[in-house]
Amino acid sequence: MADDFIDAGLLADLRARCLELRDAGALRPARIGRDQQQKVVPEVRGDFIAWLSQPERDAEQLLLGKLEELRAALNRALMAGLEDFQGHFAVYPSGAAYARHFDRLVGSDVRAISAALYLNDDWRPEDGGQLRIYTGGGRSEDVLPQGGRLVAFQSDRFEHEVLPARRERLSFTGWFRRRPLEGFV
Repeated sequence: MADDFIDAGLLADLRARCLELRDAGALRPARIGRDQQQKVVPEVRGDFIAWLSQPERDAEQLLLGKLEELRAALNRALMAGLEDFQGHFAVYPSGAAYARHFDRLVGSDVRAISAALYLNDDWRPEDGGQLRIYTGGGRSEDVLPQGGRLVAFQSDRFEHEVLPARRERLSFTGWFRRRPLEGFV
């Protein structure tokens, strides 16, 4: 976890971009599953997302640059073999949540490190919306989605969930990916 992963100016620009996408109707209900089995299940996952495939704003390009620096640092420190980052803006309306899950897709080892950058303004504990990470042995850790905070963890190792928030919750979320391991099933 890193507080102040990005400076206040970039945070404000990314928050504005996320809200711009929401207001333009560019966010779509998030789905669960893969390929032809994808479906919208609001009682499991209630957020709305917009994938970032091509940066359209300077703020998006700056964020991707920061994530690229982090990818290179992780590869140097951990020899992780991370190749790229895939991410999306996400808005959780008040009351929305995401049930307990792993980020690694069944039958794929491509997602290696999950990362969430929070874009919220003046978030307080009573606002809810914590990321609950299950750390093993019946224990968990709750992470408050404070603006500028980046949380990252191994996609295949830590089950997690997003608890319901009492106000709209904003983030940029995604995965550092690697090439598929040969023979992985």
